[in-house]
Amino acid sequence: MVVTVQLCKITDVKTPSYAHEGDAGLDLFAAEECVLKPLERKLVSTGIKIAVPKGYEAQIRPRSGLALNHGVSIVNTPGTIDAGYRGVIGIIAINLGQQDFKVEKNMKIAQMIINKVEQVAIEEVQELDSTSRGAGGFGSTGL
Repeated sequence: MVVTVQLCKITDVKTPSYAHEGDAGLDLFAAEECVLKPLERKLVSTGIKIAVPKGYEAQIRPRSGLALNHGVSIVNTPGTIDAGYRGVIGIIAINLGQQDFKVEKNMKIAQMIINKVEQVAIEEVQELDSTSRGAGGFGSTGL
C-alpha cells in the first residue's frame, strides 16, 4: 500500500527520496550550510513542510554513515512529526565527533520513515496484572 504525503518546499532543496527500491527511509536533505563543532548541536532546516495523513506519523532518524564516519547524530531520535504539524521540518543535529563537521546544502542529513499509528484510550486502574517479568528492566535479564 502506498501512502501519499503532501510536500511543500519553502526553499530550493532536493526532494526527499528513497536511495534504493525497498528502503524504509526517505533521505532528507539540508537546506542550509553550517558547521557543527564537537559536542555542538544546531537546528538544521530541511526546507520542507509535509502533511502526514491522519493515522500516520513521520519519524526522523539519524543516518548511520554520518554517525559512524563523523559522529554526527540527532539529539531527539526518533523525532516524531504528527499528522497535524504543518511547520518546516528541522533536524536537531549534534556532533559527537572530535572534529568540526560541515553540513553542506543538499547533503543527506537524516532519514524519514512514515509509520501507521494507533490511538489508545487510557484506563486508570489501582494495580496492573502480574507477569513473569514484573518490574525488571535496565539489564535485569543479564548481559
